[in-house]
Amino acid sequence: MSETRNDEAQMKRALSWAARSAGRVHPNPAVGAVVFRAGRVLGCGRTQPPGGNHAEVQALAQAERRHGARALRGASLAVTLEPCCFEGRTGPCTEAIVRAGLRRVVVGCRDPHPRVSGRGLRAMRSAGLEVSVGVLESLCRTHHRGFFSVCDRGRPFVTLKLATSLDGRIATAQGESRWITSPEARAWVHRTRARVDAVMVGSGTALADDPKLSARRGARVTARPVRVLVDSRLRVPLSAHLYDLQEGARSIVLCRQGAPGCRRLREAGVEVLDVPGRSGELDLQRGLERLAEADLTTLLVEGGGGLAAALLRADLIDEIHWFLAPRLLGAEGVSALGPLGIGRLAEAPKMSWESIRRTGPDLHLVGRLEQPAQNKPGKARGRK
Repeated sequence: MSETRNDEAQMKRALSWAARSAGRVHPNPAVGAVVFRAGRVLGCGRTQPPGGNHAEVQALAQAERRHGARALRGASLAVTLEPCCFEGRTGPCTEAIVRAGLRRVVVGCRDPHPRVSGRGLRAMRSAGLEVSVGVLESLCRTHHRGFFSVCDRGRPFVTLKLATSLDGRIATAQGESRWITSPEARAWVHRTRARVDAVMVGSGTALADDPKLSARRGARVTARPVRVLVDSRLRVPLSAHLYDLQEGARSIVLCRQGAPGCRRLREAGVEVLDVPGRSGELDLQRGLERLAEADLTTLLVEGGGGLAAALLRADLIDEIHWFLAPRLLGAEGVSALGPLGIGRLAEAPKMSWESIRRTGPDLHLVGRLEQPAQNKPGKARGRK
C-alpha cells in the first residue's frame, strides 16, 4: 500500500475513534488519533471528557502499553485535528508527540482556535517532525463542524429534524402524531441524539408531548444529551420530564429577560439563560450564542413548527434531516413549519441536497442551508 493510501486508511480509523467521543466531550473537539508504523496499528485514542487526556495522548499511551516506548520511535501519528500546543487542563499534545520520538504526523485539518491555529503544526515541524496537513480534510471538517462553528460564528452547529407525512404534516387535525414515521426513522433519531451535545424543543412540543429527549436503544438509555427548552414565558411546569435532573442529566431553558419563575427553576438545578426578545419571540441568535457560552457545540432541533420556522427566519439552521412517511394527512393536518413571512420566492430559504435515501419505508432527505454572511465570528472557546 502506498504511503498516501495508508495515511488515508489510518485517518479513516482515527475518524471512527473520534465518532465515539461525539456529544460527550464538549466544548472540546471530539478528536481521534492513531499511532501506526507502515500498515500496522500500534495504538488508538479519542478525546476524553474535559480534564481527561486528549486523543493524541491516549493513542500514544495505548501504543506504549502494548508495544513499549521503543516501538514509538520513528512511528507515525494520524490525528483528525491539529494537536494543541498550550497548557490548559492538560499539557500540550505537541510536547507529548515530540517526546515520544515519532517521525511524522498526519493531520486532517487545521484547528481554527486562536490559541492553536497553525502553532501546533509549527511546533512539531520545528522539532524536526514531518507534518502532512489536509488528509481527508473534508471528512474531518464535517466531523468537527460543531467546534468550527463555535470558533468561527460564535454559535453551535444546528441540525433540524422533521418527521412528516408526504404532504408536510406532523399531526392530524386532532393532534395525533405518534407515529407518523417508521421505527427505523425513530432509531436514527436516537442514534443522532447520542452524537450531539444537546437536543432542543420549543414550549409547545414540551407541553404537548412531555418528551424525555434521552437517546435510547429499546428500553435502555444510551446517552443523555443536554436538553434545551425554548420557553419565552416559562409556561412548561417544573414537573415536565425535561426538568428531571437525575443521573447527571442537564437542562437549559432559554427565556425572555424578566420572565416570572426563573428563580424557582434555578433553585431546582435548571440552567436559565435569559435573552432579549419582544412580542413573545426571543432573539434566537443571542440565544445560540449563550448556548455556545454554556459549552455546547452541536444542537439537534426536534420541534415544533413554530421554533423551526423562527430559526429558519433568523438563518440559524445549518442542516435539515427531513423524514417523509408514505402517507397523506391533508390540509387539515398540522403543518411542520410555522409562518416564514415569505412574500416572494426569492426570499425563501435556499437549500442544497446532500443525499436522498430510504430509511425503512420512509424517505430521508438531507439538505444544507445556504448561510448569509451575517453570523459573526465567535469568541475563543473549547480546547479546555
